[in-house]
Amino acid sequence: MFRKILVANRGEIARRIMSTCREMGIASVGVYSEADRKAVHVLKADQTVFLGGSEPGESYLNIDKIIASARQTGAEAVHPGYGFLAENSNFARRCEEEGIVFIGPPSHVIAELGDKTIARRTVRGSGVPVIPGMDRPESDPEILAREAAEIGYPVLIKAAAGGGGKGMRVVASPGDFQDACTSASSEAKRAFGNGSIYLEKYLSKPRHVEFQIMADTHGNVIHLFERECSIQRRHQKIIEETPSPAMTPELRERMAAAAIAVAKASAYVNAGTVEFLVDQEGSFYFLEVNTRLQVEHPVTEMITGLDIVRLQLEVAAGNPLPLVQEDIASRGHAIECRIYAEDPERDFYPSPGTVVHMEEPSGPGIRNDCGIYSGFQVPVEYDPILSKLIVHAGSREQAITKMIRALEDYVILGVKTPVPFLLDVLNSEPFGKGDTFTDFIDTHFAGWKPDRSHADAACAAYIIDELSRTRKGKSVVGQESVASSPWQTLGLWGR
Repeated sequence: MFRKILVANRGEIARRIMSTCREMGIASVGVYSEADRKAVHVLKADQTVFLGGSEPGESYLNIDKIIASARQTGAEAVHPGYGFLAENSNFARRCEEEGIVFIGPPSHVIAELGDKTIARRTVRGSGVPVIPGMDRPESDPEILAREAAEIGYPVLIKAAAGGGGKGMRVVASPGDFQDACTSASSEAKRAFGNGSIYLEKYLSKPRHVEFQIMADTHGNVIHLFERECSIQRRHQKIIEETPSPAMTPELRERMAAAAIAVAKASAYVNAGTVEFLVDQEGSFYFLEVNTRLQVEHPVTEMITGLDIVRLQLEVAAGNPLPLVQEDIASRGHAIECRIYAEDPERDFYPSPGTVVHMEEPSGPGIRNDCGIYSGFQVPVEYDPILSKLIVHAGSREQAITKMIRALEDYVILGVKTPVPFLLDVLNSEPFGKGDTFTDFIDTHFAGWKPDRSHADAACAAYIIDELSRTRKGKSVVGQESVASSPWQTLGLWGR
């Protein structure tokens, strides 16, 4: 097993990986940018290396600096987390060339599956159904327009080099197509260093269901069941759960078999996620493979009792998987809510700033993978995720109730968060029924505004308390003014 691992990421996911390293007796190296000098992962790492400026290209996307940091600290392996360089085949290849273990798939697998168009061709050959669309990236606007017309509107523009909703646009008509292509390509270039895009047919009201897979270098492949990720904003997931409320034993068996077939067809190694869309008739279609640890991996850990990061490290060290498919069982129901620094009233626009105060929820079956603390400055340069709140309970209904209570107990002051919005989603009748699909938010929560009644009540209580303090601040005896004690100045709160 490794003695030291460099975590090439930041925030909550870097902290999460470091926690498993510590449990396994592995030293961790954290890297950081100017904006992250006081970040949680810097405080938790056993050793740290400063990368440079706050811009991702000067720090977390700079392959040369990260390789040099691994060399400098004697790290034997690099864990990329998710985002940044996690799906960058050039980075994985550099690690291989430098004799540093990349904790993920081999570089050629990342290249083939990370390019979504090549992945579509590979999967099509394995017999797994694929959404109609392009099997190659394109940059020529005229060719893209012809392809869109042939596929038929609405179409979905997607980044060829990465996922997470970056570079994704839905286009309903030819008049909007050119501008959408330009903005999608620009966003993909910023996120992945590659502006290549391609087109798929846009399916109406599908569910987004994915299967977690694990594969070792000894030919063993297993799945860790499904996750439903249909609640999304701007094509990025914000609520994930497992099991999927739409899943039947027969559908689960067929989709799991398809996920394993994709893994075997691509000679996959380490942790990955095979993503599907499930239409309203129950037919499923291959979407893409995320060649990395997923943001939502904790819900799978909650129902299986497994540590996916530990499995990643074991596989990367050359060990066979310590369990077979028959050993894995799903128990109960788990839900994850992503907590971002963003304003849901303003189309989830980022809300950087200082976290003035934070209180985390706690209790049985509650987990908070957190990358902030009171006083932390949320930078504007990176994805605004602050934490991931996860709950586990015996049933879906119980998990929903537990998540609602946990969100109500979650206090983050100083930046806007989607906590009130998430509460409304979880309390809604469609979500309670499990009637979820990828445009759920646009359908049920377009133009959402928070309930102001609680804020009004809090303001009224504050005013009453202040008035009470004024009246009780002094007591009059005859003509003399006598200063009161601190206990008297507490007002109604002192009773």
